[in-house]
Amino acid sequence: MEQNPLEKTRRIRKAIRVGNQKRKVMSDLLAGAYLAKGTIGNVGTPGAPIATFSLVVVPSQHSVTGTVIITQAVQGPDSHIVVPVTGKIYAAGLGKFTQLVSLKGQYVHSVPPPAIGSFLAEFNAHFAIDNAWNGVGGFSYYQHNVENVPVAAAKNLQTELA
Repeated sequence: MEQNPLEKTRRIRKAIRVGNQKRKVMSDLLAGAYLAKGTIGNVGTPGAPIATFSLVVVPSQHSVTGTVIITQAVQGPDSHIVVPVTGKIYAAGLGKFTQLVSLKGQYVHSVPPPAIGSFLAEFNAHFAIDNAWNGVGGFSYYQHNVENVPVAAAKNLQTELA
């Protein structure tokens, strides 16, 4: 069955319009997305666990996703942990803090000898920050709970967000 050339052209144009609309919808979903990097913890305090974050923030979707690396100067199974995270970001009306962020993720925790084995451990973080990603917060991971510590944007990021 042969197609009418006019009908074929209409179908092609419609397919192009639909494709363009889908691309526009995807770009609208990521509107305003930016990268946020920084630390949670008492940087400079010997032995203090520090959570370093690198996150893609999509304010229009209230979502954050990325990686957190927990480091600690004390050697052991918890001295370097990499955690893929997802979370939420919302506007806040708390004085100087303009945003509230929550993160969660899981990582493989290996049991030190003489025990044998590994399991998925939970990671959670929460912080209240200003527009430059500086504020206060906390995080928890297997048998560790760190609260009321500084949140600081990476130095090169502070100038971009200011």
